[in-house]
Amino acid sequence: MAAAGRSRLGAPMYSQKELTSKKRDEFEDILEERRQSSDLRYAMKCYTPVIYKGLSACKPSAIKNSVLQSEQVQYVIKQLSKEMGESTDIIQEEAIEILDEMGHNLHIGAIRFFAFSLSKIFKRIFQRVCVNEEGIQKLQQAIQEHPVVLLPSHRSYIDFLMLSYLLYTHDLALPVIAAGMDFLGMKIVGELLRRSGAFFMRRTFGGNRLYWAVFAEYVKTMLRNGYAPIEFFLEGTRSRTAKTLTPKFGLLSIVMEPFFKREVFDTYLVPISISYERILEESLYAYELLGVPKPKESTSGLLKARKILSDNFGSIHVYFGQPVSLRTLASGRINRCPYNLVPRHLPQRLSEEIQEFVTDVAYKMELLQIENMVLSPWVLIASVLLQNLPAIDFELLVEKTLWLKGLTQAFGGFLEWPDNLCANKAVTSSLALHSNIVSLVNGQVVLNDVGMEDGATEELVFKQALSILMCGAYRNQLLNVFVRPSLVAVALQMTQSFRKEEIYSCFNFLRDIFSDEFIFFPGIALKDFEEGCFLLTKCDVIQVTPQEILVTERGNSVAVFLAALFRPFMEGYQIISRYLSKETKEAFTEKQFILGIRNFAFQLLEIGMFALCVGAVIPCVCNSLMSN
Repeated sequence: MAAAGRSRLGAPMYSQKELTSKKRDEFEDILEERRQSSDLRYAMKCYTPVIYKGLSACKPSAIKNSVLQSEQVQYVIKQLSKEMGESTDIIQEEAIEILDEMGHNLHIGAIRFFAFSLSKIFKRIFQRVCVNEEGIQKLQQAIQEHPVVLLPSHRSYIDFLMLSYLLYTHDLALPVIAAGMDFLGMKIVGELLRRSGAFFMRRTFGGNRLYWAVFAEYVKTMLRNGYAPIEFFLEGTRSRTAKTLTPKFGLLSIVMEPFFKREVFDTYLVPISISYERILEESLYAYELLGVPKPKESTSGLLKARKILSDNFGSIHVYFGQPVSLRTLASGRINRCPYNLVPRHLPQRLSEEIQEFVTDVAYKMELLQIENMVLSPWVLIASVLLQNLPAIDFELLVEKTLWLKGLTQAFGGFLEWPDNLCANKAVTSSLALHSNIVSLVNGQVVLNDVGMEDGATEELVFKQALSILMCGAYRNQLLNVFVRPSLVAVALQMTQSFRKEEIYSCFNFLRDIFSDEFIFFPGIALKDFEEGCFLLTKCDVIQVTPQEILVTERGNSVAVFLAALFRPFMEGYQIISRYLSKETKEAFTEKQFILGIRNFAFQLLEIGMFALCVGAVIPCVCNSLMSN
């Protein structure tokens, strides 16, 4: 990969076939059948899923006992006993407590309860829940052949509930799911989640060797024996901005270890893309980004949130990607022989080679998630609206949305456009679904609260920023598809040069700057640059010669639009840089930094830079900090 990054600019590094539109799987609405039959009968159906190599299900208590008696956990217990001067019995009791806190207690009664309850809820708040049936069939085959790891995108608390619901619907083995400790504070709900397959992990282990050993062995025991698919979120937490967060590597390295140590022949990794037409937590995320503390998860809070049952959240699309063989990924790259030289129960630090491999696999899985995310018309509408504040004529909005639809499809975006509606009705329907964000007033489409003029500066910023942040979260979904051609457009604008070398240098700089904002596969900056150039050439935006890149007369408006997509991020970073250059303290906490930026923004507002701050500082600073 490093060699690829050093390839000559004039020599294409990839076949252009890589970027041609691929055939998409057909989706099926699983709620259609649920609306026509009994939910109770569905919940109580005969559920006998086929699992790995026909094994019978193992009791949770047996899994815990296996973990506790494993050579690795016993080795760590003995080592800690020697170091701390404690008896092994005391440390073993601590290990038992960790297992009791952590372990799942999968029970069919809880599964049936959720099946019944979620059917009622999903039919009420969603118009459709669409699944690619071909992906389900491939997953069913994979589960029978090898241990499976499910890697879904993470935009909502609904994600893990939805996946278990879908697997139950299709008679597939239910996953055991890595969940945060926050849920344990929800008395009844926490126990229900545990009984539906959730196992709980602390956010940080703080160098606690015993906890790490017990947790790692617990995960590997379930994986090695194939009792159930393992599910966790590579992003670690929900994305508040709808941009994919950079991956966390801890759990991924754990599930790979049995393969490295030849304890399993192969492991299948399944990227899953969950796309929401309207996200349940959209307003909550906007408040969080503006500094309002996240509400603590609680049963009472969940009950208070039941008012969402009267709302409409549109459609969900769940795309199960092609299972990816870890053995195939490692072939010719990873030498597993060193693992044979050390007893399996002895802890080993990951070699640089393995760490690089884990990193590459994590980015590959996230890029596959992005590739199969389904974009709704509202994503296009939000992108147009944010470039036409404070208002845009409805007919012009329809025209620009249709234009952006064509560009999105040309760039390979996975767009779900209603075939049975004309453009005007499709846009009207999307505006109605998101009426909490936008309004149609006298033929003009406006963001709610953007036109306010009365009130204190802080209040105005807060109210206007809420709508902009919610709208921006949907716009960000488009950026996942547009990031490479857009960065080429920004580089063209910044360099004011036609020389390819200079444009590439600027592109590479921008790619590094935004590497924590967007997902780029490590070490292939040149390939990303050439992909961006190819897509722009395909749409007749630019012409590329061996030495130069020229914007066509026809493509100038496209280049301007693409550069404008990134303007809030560029301006946000510029203002952050201005703040840091004025800051006299040598060191400060993240909390102090956020507060300082916010105060600096208000200072700019006082001198008449209102639009810049609301449009750039608030969204971009919040997005950047939440991404990192």
